[in-house]
Amino acid sequence: MMGLGRKRALPKIVRVRGGIPGDGFQRLDPDSPGARKRLKRAREMLLQCVVCPRMCAAARLAGESGTCRSGGDLRVASWNLHHGEEPPISGTGGSGTVFLSGCSLRCVYCQNYPISQMGVGDVVTVPDLVTIMLKLERSGAHNINFVTPTHYTPALIEAILEARHQGLSIPIVWNTSGYERVETLKLLEGLVDVYLADMRYGEAEPGKQYSKADDYPTVNRAAIQEMHRQVGTLQIDDEGVATRGLLVRHLVLPGGLSGSEQVFRFLAEEISPETHVSLMSQYFPAHQVGDHPLLGRRLTAEEYEQALAALTAAGLTQGFRQGP
Repeated sequence: MMGLGRKRALPKIVRVRGGIPGDGFQRLDPDSPGARKRLKRAREMLLQCVVCPRMCAAARLAGESGTCRSGGDLRVASWNLHHGEEPPISGTGGSGTVFLSGCSLRCVYCQNYPISQMGVGDVVTVPDLVTIMLKLERSGAHNINFVTPTHYTPALIEAILEARHQGLSIPIVWNTSGYERVETLKLLEGLVDVYLADMRYGEAEPGKQYSKADDYPTVNRAAIQEMHRQVGTLQIDDEGVATRGLLVRHLVLPGGLSGSEQVFRFLAEEISPETHVSLMSQYFPAHQVGDHPLLGRRLTAEEYEQALAALTAAGLTQGFRQGP
């Protein structure tokens, strides 16, 4: 099934080096008391919603919409075998991508805005989603890739547990904006195998101005630390497919708005110099930025090369890059 959720393909992605396994990862037994306890806690977070860093206190189970524009229902915009992700995610068979509606950020340049900001998608039940996950595995998907999943964490925990109970064996990829509560991420330990996480901004002001999240860098860095604690650095098998670990995406924005140098310094010094980074040049004006003096244009080759130089200077040599 293809639809509005399909992302732009990543052109000219080059593999830099292989992955290094993290330590201590173990999948949660879906039938264990610990699993049931996690699910109960996740559902409680929806009563007065504290799932994401907005902590808007919306009564989502009663039908009230949160900052994410989502209520108690799970909405899916599309699901498909996607071949445009980074090589360890798409592999040769494709990533079993599930695009979820809504988002806790308000990025004025959002390239998926019909889904994230306008709520395009259909209501599905958790059993429906489990069926989708199992169909994707049977179709040859290397993983189940939840795109913009944060605000649906309770329902997705339930779906992962049930799918594992029914025999799902491929990794779960949490494809996130990186704007996550550590308390919520802890509920995902042993359920998510690969964190595919954005680091959007290195400074607070762009986060405030362009995503209505002035706490983005602080929240994002704490989230990245928790993700790395859970799954370690990216592990890639003999076929070049990710089995677990952290892969950080950094979309280079025009005018240096991404704060690339600060992001890369944090990763090298506070996470690991072995962190895999996908340095993305695919920015194009979308949503509300057509007339913006900086965001209303595409990235230049020089701006991308400056970000690449900052990546190299920080000593981050593992990951993927896009041509200008």
